[in-house]
Amino acid sequence: MPASILIADDYDDNRELLRLMLETEGYSIREARNGREALDAAREEAPALALIDLSMPSLDGWALLRELRSDERTRSIPCVAVTAFAADQDRRRALDAGFDAYISKPFRSKELIEMVNGFVRKDGHADGGECRL
Repeated sequence: MPASILIADDYDDNRELLRLMLETEGYSIREARNGREALDAAREEAPALALIDLSMPSLDGWALLRELRSDERTRSIPCVAVTAFAADQDRRRALDAGFDAYISKPFRSKELIEMVNGFVRKDGHADGGECRL
């Protein structure tokens, strides 16, 4: 069974781009348009990885991460901040908040795929490694 990746982003185009890139690589994708949908989806079935936009309605990426980390069912899901905030202090803030990695928009597809592969194998098993981009 392919690894499931949760994409949480309020922009349809961003979700579609990520979905197409990752499905091409063999991953199973679930999408959420806001933080609340993402939290519900993760609690329903924990993904192997969550790609989280920091600026979303309902629950922003920061609040979503706090909710995921506070719940026994979801606290071990690797979470990657995928955001337009690109300054070094933004990266540091995201990592300090508990995100496992950070990638800024626009990103190169190769960079994103390498980062995802660093967290999870396509067959759904944890890679066991850690990725800090």
